[in-house]
Amino acid sequence: MYYLKAEASFDAAHFLAHYQGKCHNIHGHHWIVEMRISGTQLQTTAQEYGMLVDFSQLKHDLKQIADEMDHTLIYETGTLRDTTRAALEEDGFSLTEVPFRPTAEHFAEYFFGRMTDCGYTVAEATVYETPNNCASYTGKDD
Repeated sequence: MYYLKAEASFDAAHFLAHYQGKCHNIHGHHWIVEMRISGTQLQTTAQEYGMLVDFSQLKHDLKQIADEMDHTLIYETGTLRDTTRAALEEDGFSLTEVPFRPTAEHFAEYFFGRMTDCGYTVAEATVYETPNNCASYTGKDD
């Protein structure tokens, strides 16, 4: 089995609605996303000969997804009032609505799914909320 790992990052704010603690308030992080892909067969074409996948393509695809969230306020659907959202948009703020509570755990699953949708065999997605705290998702129940 071969494994490759690529990394991307984004800076974004979020908040945890209905959370009892400091994370209830809007705050930001320098999020780091590590994507580990796997496979048993190396490419045989001239350009990618001897590679699982081309690192440049893997990094490009991961960065493109991470960039969608860069310098935005990420919020869970239904946690901002319509008037609040409209006022922020009117003032030119970038907002990213997600259908889940924006935790490192959910982001790991989100990036896992997005990269799988790009055609990669993802072994593990890890998202660092801080340099010392991260969550990983493998798509397995064990």
